[in-house]
Amino acid sequence: MIKKVENYIKDNKMMDVGDTIIVGVSGGPDSMCLLNILVELKDKYKLQIIVSHINHGLRGKDADDDEKYVEEYCECKGIIFRGIKVDANEIAKIRKVSSEMAGRDIRYEFFNKLKDEYNGDKIALAHNANDVAETILMRIARGTGIDGLEGIKAVREGIYIRPILCLKREEIEDYCDTYDLKPRIDKTNSENIYSRNKIRLDVLPYLKENFNEDIISTLLRLAKNVARDNDYFGREVQKLLNVHCEVQEGNVVLKEKLFESHEALLTRCIRGAIAILKGDTNNLEQVHIYDIIKLTKKESGKKINIPGGLVAIKSFGDIIILKNETKVTEKMNVKLEISENNILPNGDIVEILLKNRRELKSFSKSECTKYFDYDKIKGNIYVRYKNDGDTIVPLGMKGRKKLKKIFSENKIPPHMRNKLPIITFDNEIAWIIGYTLGEKYKIDNETENVLIIKYKGEN
Repeated sequence: MIKKVENYIKDNKMMDVGDTIIVGVSGGPDSMCLLNILVELKDKYKLQIIVSHINHGLRGKDADDDEKYVEEYCECKGIIFRGIKVDANEIAKIRKVSSEMAGRDIRYEFFNKLKDEYNGDKIALAHNANDVAETILMRIARGTGIDGLEGIKAVREGIYIRPILCLKREEIEDYCDTYDLKPRIDKTNSENIYSRNKIRLDVLPYLKENFNEDIISTLLRLAKNVARDNDYFGREVQKLLNVHCEVQEGNVVLKEKLFESHEALLTRCIRGAIAILKGDTNNLEQVHIYDIIKLTKKESGKKINIPGGLVAIKSFGDIIILKNETKVTEKMNVKLEISENNILPNGDIVEILLKNRRELKSFSKSECTKYFDYDKIKGNIYVRYKNDGDTIVPLGMKGRKKLKKIFSENKIPPHMRNKLPIITFDNEIAWIIGYTLGEKYKIDNETENVLIIKYKGEN
């Protein structure tokens, strides 16, 4: 048994010699089997073992006895025991989640606290092969996609490891009997009140009796095959994202070409882009993915809301996904001085210099540096954001053009238009920074004094 687990650990690269392992131990058969096996491997791999135990305050004296049992085991083996007692029901009320979810969150919070405190390398969890089968069946019942059929991963994030995922529950019980561990039994596990318990107590035995005697192994094989295929899909998705996805501050841009991809890859790319943006895909369902795809058929500027406070906007052929739709809540209108250091409320800097035409030997080609005939400027110099109805006489033209049309012609995404800085002289737009210059203040053969404006900012 120990050799089987050791090989599984090696195959999945779970541990290195000298690792400090935080082990989640409830006192039940699974966690005691895991702990005892790690204790057996302790000297061989030079492990430091830290046992984490949480008394959830749900089972009265039984829970207290569980804690005492685990602590006494640790004392006997000479390993560190760290336990806490909480009120999971009260925490669930405060956080507005189920007691099960609250308990899970508490456990992971304590695991990571101990990992930081002891400079831990891994966090070992006691999920087994039956847990994988139960998880797959639960996800099928809820309408999972292919990703959900992978079940429980042996290693997650390079930190969370599950060394006994290769063992069936019967093997674990035999191991506990062989080593006389006398693990604690949680009576609620035999009560048909939770979804997982119903799968464990009713569905799996029924499938085993009527369809497949070795249903656990069959579901494990399914999970392994799906994991293999998901790995391939993951690599292909990353290739597409590298080419057709631009990650910017607060948003990601999915390029038009991406939406020509096969649906199986496209849906994964969208999910991957959202994960990049917000760190997870919680509450994101398939219907939301297809809503984003449908958005490509809409006119530019159309938008939809996505769970997690996200917004998807059609921007010409592209789709832009934002954490929050950018809106300007204040109308910036800042008077500028001829100075090297005009600092704006958003942190950007506008440098303004005045030079005699004869002093200029060359002109910068930077999109953020422009030159104007100073003698044509009669009033003050301001920088602001756009106003409704704004117009400009573009360089080389005689007639006025609305900024809305200029934005459209330059394919400036709708969510960016409200925060584009605009330079004005005498209340006349002279420069949409990064895009369009005005005709009125251009340098010509009669220009004597040149105003140089350099805009230093992310725009």
